[in-house]
Amino acid sequence: MQTVPKLSIIIACYNDLQLPKAVEAAFSQTYDFKEIIVIDDGSNDATKNVIASVKDKIDILIDQKNSGQSIARNNGIKKATGKFILNWDSDDYFEPEFAERAIQKFEKDEAVKIVNCKARRFNKEGTIDIFTPRGGRLENFLFRNSALGSSMFKRVDWEACGGYEEELPILGFEDWEFYIQLLKQGGYAYVIPEVLFHYQIRPNSTTARIKHLKQEKFRYIILKHRELYKDNFEDLTNHLFDRISKIEDEKRRRESSIEFRIGSKLLFPLRKLKTFFH
Repeated sequence: MQTVPKLSIIIACYNDLQLPKAVEAAFSQTYDFKEIIVIDDGSNDATKNVIASVKDKIDILIDQKNSGQSIARNNGIKKATGKFILNWDSDDYFEPEFAERAIQKFEKDEAVKIVNCKARRFNKEGTIDIFTPRGGRLENFLFRNSALGSSMFKRVDWEACGGYEEELPILGFEDWEFYIQLLKQGGYAYVIPEVLFHYQIRPNSTTARIKHLKQEKFRYIILKHRELYKDNFEDLTNHLFDRISKIEDEKRRRESSIEFRIGSKLLFPLRKLKTFFH
């Protein structure tokens, strides 16, 4: 008799009063054989109160000191008993049918390592846009993350690649680096061609705070996976020179704009004065 595989839903939370909506979305997944694990990553008392309000829908609650998203997710997965892992942040949510659809895809195709979908990006004012991840095999992940940070994968694959990186300073890129590790073993990321995920854009989010460190984090990923990028040296070189060209084009457009020329003329006397006093 074939056993039904279990799903573990992992929700990491840090100072987020919107957590109940994420828990309700997890509880409402049409895939019945599931457990919901919430990691309280050192939240304040207000957040602890909202966690308590949905405690009856949480199977495992982990309370830890603030350690960051990677450690929170890894700790949640260590406690998980499911074959499949689905994680998302406390201010995001999936449509009820996502988990069922994703597991069906895993069961039909052994080469599938990651399942995600189209995403609606929104803020407090409403929908911003619809984002479609690229998906695909490892080569699609070399220079950008081609899957959503919130996706489904197998626990055995998480174990095989050592989980999410905890030591390297790649805050905000841990999903991308994890997918590179996972896909180095083969397989591909599948994208369900429907909007089944809702991703909130917030001005004070982790993604917004680390945006200026994007280049440094990409450099770290290249150095960590140096053999992989050596094997794809020509593509890496082309990618880096393309980025340089885009930066130079943007600089030329900015310097040729009317606003830039006017500003330069207005600042010219001040520069002269600065030179005189130095």
